[in-house]
Amino acid sequence: MKELEVSAKTVDEAIHIALEQLGVSEDQVEVIVLKKGRSGVLGMGAEEAKIKVKPLPLPGEKADVVKVANEVMEALIKFMRIAANISATQSATGELPVTLNIEGDDLGVLIGRRGQALASLQYIVRLIVAEKMKVWVPINVDVAGYKKRRYESLQNLALRLAEQVKRNRRLITLEPMPADERRIIHLALADHPDVTTQSMGEGEMRKVAILLKKH
Repeated sequence: MKELEVSAKTVDEAIHIALEQLGVSEDQVEVIVLKKGRSGVLGMGAEEAKIKVKPLPLPGEKADVVKVANEVMEALIKFMRIAANISATQSATGELPVTLNIEGDDLGVLIGRRGQALASLQYIVRLIVAEKMKVWVPINVDVAGYKKRRYESLQNLALRLAEQVKRNRRLITLEPMPADERRIIHLALADHPDVTTQSMGEGEMRKVAILLKKH
């Protein structure tokens, strides 16, 4: 994971966005406040907060994380009596997170409605690996390419909605979605010249708003 700089209305909002983009929790990163930001008067003189987020180093070898994550997933799949093949991969640079790919026939039970079963499976794997490694490790779990297709769909949706926001000059709020899907929206528009994104709401009702940048 690399360092990340994020701007938002407040420091707290910037931290939320950064954590979603990195797919980590706050205790896994060092947050450096570059600008505290200010609200201004009647919208005049407002200035966004800006932070830098630096992932903390993980103890142990990355190869160990891959090995443990793969073993945990194989044990869970065997316990559920599901026939599937599991492969663990990392990025070309060898950086985390680890991605566990599950392939096989009739794996819909592992995905569930709108990916809810898959999200639960991923959370369980992360918990078990964290207990074994004594540190929280960002692990992605995908089944038969479901997440890849879903993420590509979300990226295209984000770009289409960004153009609508730019054209109509009105914000658009997406439906509530899990943190990893909100992260895709944030990343898809992170470098957009005209719009920015903000998360709002709490818990399962947390969602992303796309709005015009203030120039």
